Amino acid sequence: MQTVTHDGRATAYRVEDRGGDGAPLLCVHGSGGTHAVWKAQLARLSGERPVAAVDLSGHGDSDDVDAEPGPETLDAYVADVRAVADEVDASVLAGNSLGGAVVLRAVLGGFDADAVVLAGSGAKLSVLDELRDWLAGEHGGFARAVEYLHREDMLFHDAGEREREVSEAAMRAAGRAVVERDFLSCHTFDVRDSLDEIEAPTFALTGEYDRLTPPQYHEYVAEHVQDGAWTTVPDAAHLSMLEAPEAFDDAVTEFLDENAR
Repeated sequence: MQTVTHDGRATAYRVEDRGGDGAPLLCVHGSGGTHAVWKAQLARLSGERPVAAVDLSGHGDSDDVDAEPGPETLDAYVADVRAVADEVDASVLAGNSLGGAVVLRAVLGGFDADAVVLAGSGAKLSVLDELRDWLAGEHGGFARAVEYLHREDMLFHDAGEREREVSEAAMRAAGRAVVERDFLSCHTFDVRDSLDEIEAPTFALTGEYDRLTPPQYHEYVAEHVQDGAWTTVPDAAHLSMLEAPEAFDDAVTEFLDENAR
């Protein structure tokens, strides 16, 4: 892992570069995650282009930030992404779930992206009332929230036990306060009225069984940006990049070969 210092904190990231000459790609994880959800992309796509993945503030090896849930947190996460993008010269941004919201906010805020990839994300990311209550410590609390998110067709469709354990451990390591901040920030996020300002080619991928951000979220984005496309990743749910990496990577590679060489 490497770090970059900005705005009084250190942001950690991992970068892999096996000599590909495509436009560098920076990947952004979702709520309660870390760069590790992009491990397959770091391994497989880095032969075509440099690939980096960030730990947002308060996640993984990155310092935390004192920010209120909502726009203030999203702006802090955008600052993390911009700092790492500058370090690795990334011109393509990929985001999963909350990470997709951060990517869209960065691009709408002036980040000059050659292309955008959204995985299990959308222009509006409302969060179930019960989940917000559990994350606040009510009705069974944080443990119940983590258990709910790892039910079938939420984060995963049919992942192995090891993948589930890694995902659950990342959430527990981030802690209730950070994970609640993430989901509350998702809940306030809504850029539906601004999508037509996005000029960069935008590709939205949804896991076939994703109940958290279903296909219509991705279709909506593709239809409302200036240059959009979307597809479904078979046999996967919300973390399709982790659960079905070959299908995910093949789709992303085809898109980037056409739009970000």
